[in-house]
Amino acid sequence: MKPTDIPIPDNSISDGEWDGLDDADDGAALPAIELQLTPEACGVRLDKAISALVPQYSRSRLQQWIEAGHVSVDGEVARAKMTLYGDEKLVIRPQPAPEEQAFKAEPMDLAIVHEDDAILVIDKPVGLVVHPAAGNWSGTLLNGLLHHFPAIAGVPRAGIVHRLDKDTSGLMVVAKTLVAHTDLVRQLQARTVKREYLALVWGTPNSSGTVDAAIGRHPRDRIKMAVSTNFSAKPAVTHYERLATGTLDGKPVSLVCCRLETGRTHQIRVHMQSLGFALVGDALYGKQHLMQVFPRQALHARRLGLIHPVSGEAGEWSAALPADFADLLERAGIAQPQS
Repeated sequence: MKPTDIPIPDNSISDGEWDGLDDADDGAALPAIELQLTPEACGVRLDKAISALVPQYSRSRLQQWIEAGHVSVDGEVARAKMTLYGDEKLVIRPQPAPEEQAFKAEPMDLAIVHEDDAILVIDKPVGLVVHPAAGNWSGTLLNGLLHHFPAIAGVPRAGIVHRLDKDTSGLMVVAKTLVAHTDLVRQLQARTVKREYLALVWGTPNSSGTVDAAIGRHPRDRIKMAVSTNFSAKPAVTHYERLATGTLDGKPVSLVCCRLETGRTHQIRVHMQSLGFALVGDALYGKQHLMQVFPRQALHARRLGLIHPVSGEAGEWSAALPADFADLLERAGIAQPQS
């Protein structure tokens, strides 16, 4: 008999308790699904049987629940490939899809540089994703912000007005109110927010310069951005200054200060690579044969300046280099710049 021929019991859905298995949720669980199998299911593999009996969920989703221990057979944690006898009691505990948890508050240690009633300035650590997306539906800065200040849920994107890449460290401003959000967005559009980064690049660029080149999606690699003349590319301007030079693995490197007028995706990484000076450790735009030197792009947002959206006063904050970046400069024989 094919799995699709398995009759569905009349009492297949109930609000019964989860049969002794740990509840992974905190009380907002979906109702458990209880199934009493009939002899027609004899000889059918569990994952195929469940797929036929609970068609409202995709087969891949059901397999994930089995593997995570959210399905029991006669009170025991189920195995996906086990063969059924046809008289078992199955209990399925549906779990929310990861993306449904994207805006869930999660406790998180936030490195808060400044906080008042209108804004937060945060020193984002390496490895922290700013906003939920495919592959990162939880554990993001947004989740931490919702826990730290629940009212921020009423602000678009939980107050996030600009982002840093996962493996870029440094300063970000977050709006705590709609008024502050609107004002900060306007400042960013007017290019009056001061954002200064430190980057370690391969090679020796000019002592200073400006890259004024639009950035758009890479024509062949959709993960990448690129300097582009396509009509959909957006204007992007980066000013840079070489602060010091050194060597890594016998190759020249330079510490560069970059100041942004615009804030396009991967802007500094793309602009410096377009000049021939890719960032050390940049797996996406950098020199692949040198990736063992540093495990991430050497980029840090060290200074942030803006006009406070309520007081109208100018504010400026700075953040020290994280330990791994500081160690990298030491290896290159470059002294840490003063904040």
